[in-house]
Amino acid sequence: MLKHLIDVAAGREKADLVLKNGYYVNVFSQKLEKGDIAVVDGRIAGIGEYEGIRETDIAGMIVLPGLIDGHVHIESSQLSPEEFARLVVPRGTTCVIADPHEIVNVCGMAGAEYIARAAENLPLDVKIQLPSCVPATPFETSGAVLGAKEIAENIGRKEIFGLGEFMNYPGVVGADAQVVDKLQSAADSGKIVDGHAPGLTGKELNAYIAAGISTDHECVTPEEAAEKVSRGLYCHLRHGSATRNLVTNARAVNENNMRRFLLCTDDRHAADLKEKGHLDDALRTLVKSGFDPVRAVTLATLNAAECYNLQGKGAVAPGYCADLVVMDNLTDFNAQYVFKDGKLVARRGEPLFETVPCLSPSVLGTVHLPKKLQADDFRLTLKGEKARVMRIVPDNVVTECVVRTVKSVNGDVALKDSDLLKLAVVERHKGTGNIGKGLLEGYGFHGGCLGITVSHDSHNIILLGDDNADMALAANALAEMGGGMVIAHGGTWEGVPLAIGGLMSDERAEDFIEKSRKLTDKAYAMGVNAHLDAFLSLAFLSLAVIPELKLLDTGLFDVNRFAFTDINADDTVK
Repeated sequence: MLKHLIDVAAGREKADLVLKNGYYVNVFSQKLEKGDIAVVDGRIAGIGEYEGIRETDIAGMIVLPGLIDGHVHIESSQLSPEEFARLVVPRGTTCVIADPHEIVNVCGMAGAEYIARAAENLPLDVKIQLPSCVPATPFETSGAVLGAKEIAENIGRKEIFGLGEFMNYPGVVGADAQVVDKLQSAADSGKIVDGHAPGLTGKELNAYIAAGISTDHECVTPEEAAEKVSRGLYCHLRHGSATRNLVTNARAVNENNMRRFLLCTDDRHAADLKEKGHLDDALRTLVKSGFDPVRAVTLATLNAAECYNLQGKGAVAPGYCADLVVMDNLTDFNAQYVFKDGKLVARRGEPLFETVPCLSPSVLGTVHLPKKLQADDFRLTLKGEKARVMRIVPDNVVTECVVRTVKSVNGDVALKDSDLLKLAVVERHKGTGNIGKGLLEGYGFHGGCLGITVSHDSHNIILLGDDNADMALAANALAEMGGGMVIAHGGTWEGVPLAIGGLMSDERAEDFIEKSRKLTDKAYAMGVNAHLDAFLSLAFLSLAVIPELKLLDTGLFDVNRFAFTDINADDTVK
């Protein structure tokens, strides 16, 4: 095969495939150049003038290396890996660095094994990071625990590419013994470690990087991103569904540091993937903001490949893998053809490959309640009239802690004619019976209950409502479905199942999108703030590593103090 590759490159033999009469993005010279691209045995033989057994006239269009998502949770699409691939590959994505943090929190290593098996025969490279923080904090109840011992036992497995985002940055900076053991296991295995350190600067940032962590995708400001790359980190510019700091943090990129930035989506929902796109949408958005298009392509290809040591990926050059995307132009980034290892796998936005669902009993039937819940389980009794309330911030996963005057009737908060709603997190893994209860302001819903089994990071049931009976009905319905999204109203409910871990649909993407859109439309009709994702904004309200106030199954949590707090407040609290 090597001799054949050399002979084709030298022009002595015909290529398997030649893309003719087009341009390509040269990520090494940072130029748009013209030339035929010769492909043999899944690799690029050369660029210039070539003849092929098959020749495709791309008529002045532009060839890019296959796009690489530097950090994504496939589960956040709410699709199986197979259906995720059907949506992203036709958009030009040929490789993802996937952290199965969500399903591992529910199912343990069986969750990571499921993702690996489901991805085996896809025209998409899925590089699996072993989740580093399961659970994300020791204060909540998850379905599994991956401690230092479990990390050491699994980090060397061939299907494990690296160690996933290290969200416990206080533990890293403080040299916690368990944290150090996890990091040492990754170092001993020669595996890359991804980071997650919002707001970290100065000596604490030094300590975090010195621990062997290579990347970060949680920069809050361009100044923070600039400092982090100046210390040697790679920084992801994120273009997700709930969190989008792509254009803002791109202001940190300049000609001197641009090789240290890459693109990621982190969490991107099925409807956005279908309607707006994946990394192609990130490229469109960057270029529309004034970012140089060739530089943008470099962030999505070569930089990611070099960050993650993906040999033969990230460039259109001799000897590189023939993972290629033919775009119409460098403004709209509409993928016309996508090649994986030299084979045409998508044309004009449509996949040319079939998928076979790969389900396992180990990721099904994951919602376990110890009893059928009743309306009284959702009574919320205050000691006085002052309560700490979580206030949602639109277009952000950060919440605020505010103090509000709250009336009570018969030992339960009275929410009528207010913007307050009850928030509840019901433990669904161990049958503990835990129900964390709090109050939320700014969501805008009324007349029943919204519920979902996606709640970062431990993925317990999260409920939002103004009627105790409907909250109980919603929780019981989610258990009956084996996980999903639900609206309960006036004693009836309707929902969309998420059978895989209570996180992902086992249906075709198009069917799931249609059903979830109908349920979402009903939620908006019941008053949900139009600036919020009707259901998935709920999923971040129990994320105990993002400030300011969050709700866990074990109680109300002050992220700034990293400790539990009382819902009852007094006048001294501002």
